[in-house]
Amino acid sequence: MDYSDFSMTVVGLGLIGGSLAMAIKNRLKPKNLWGIDVNANALDYAESAGLINRGFLSAKEPLQKSDFVFICIYPRETAKFIRQNMDNFKSGAVITDTTGIKVPLISEIGSILRDDVDYISGHPMAGRESKGLEFARENIFEGADYLITPTEKNKPENIALIEDIVKQLGFGHVVQLTPQQHDNMIAFVSHLPHVIAAALVLNPILEKEALYFGGSFRDMTRVGRINPDLWSQLLLDNGDYVIKHLKIFEDSIQEFIQVIDSQDETRLKALLAKACERKEGLDLSVDARCKSGK
Repeated sequence: MDYSDFSMTVVGLGLIGGSLAMAIKNRLKPKNLWGIDVNANALDYAESAGLINRGFLSAKEPLQKSDFVFICIYPRETAKFIRQNMDNFKSGAVITDTTGIKVPLISEIGSILRDDVDYISGHPMAGRESKGLEFARENIFEGADYLITPTEKNKPENIALIEDIVKQLGFGHVVQLTPQQHDNMIAFVSHLPHVIAAALVLNPILEKEALYFGGSFRDMTRVGRINPDLWSQLLLDNGDYVIKHLKIFEDSIQEFIQVIDSQDETRLKALLAKACERKEGLDLSVDARCKSGK
């Protein structure tokens, strides 16, 4: 689809918002690409670097003219932004977000949404350990998954519009899930690993002894460099699903404790063999998922 007659706005020019702005500007080439942020320096940089046509501290003017809006801020701030600007969105506008939780957000926004705008929640499964516009890169989306959580209120043509946009931005695999499916899955594949990594680096041994690290510790703790403001929202607002998967993980840990404590080598070998077999059956590459349709 040709987007040369579209006016688009990116709200929040951090890592994801900045990267989206780069990709939109270079690949979609809309008539207008505007940015909204609370940081004037970020807006000045984005303008001077040609990432956007113009930046705004106030949302009213760009929203009144925008056909498509990407909101790239924290979950609670996303709901607050939409609530505060409900009267400013252009009639017929399509609004999406990039947040990592869906059920509470969609519920809150759905209760206040105007009938003449369409809010379709999304989640780009891409990012880096560092935050901020200075770390934004257009290619971080290349081949990545993009999750959409539409509801019965969304128009099919607008769902198709988002799918086309994100594919043109470089995402390799676009999937539709219910909000509940999304939050349950994300609790396991994202929230749980972040909690485990944080727990590992909170072990007092790191403060008391000189340690020599191998690749396994580096791999396990890669996501331990966590943004407390964002992740406290994600973990608390998705608490039911996070606790569910933490308890399942706790049960697995308890099983290992029992077999090691009892010196049950047969059972331990069986556990490790089962884990190895399951891991070998997993192909986590994007290419494999795209080919299989999973």
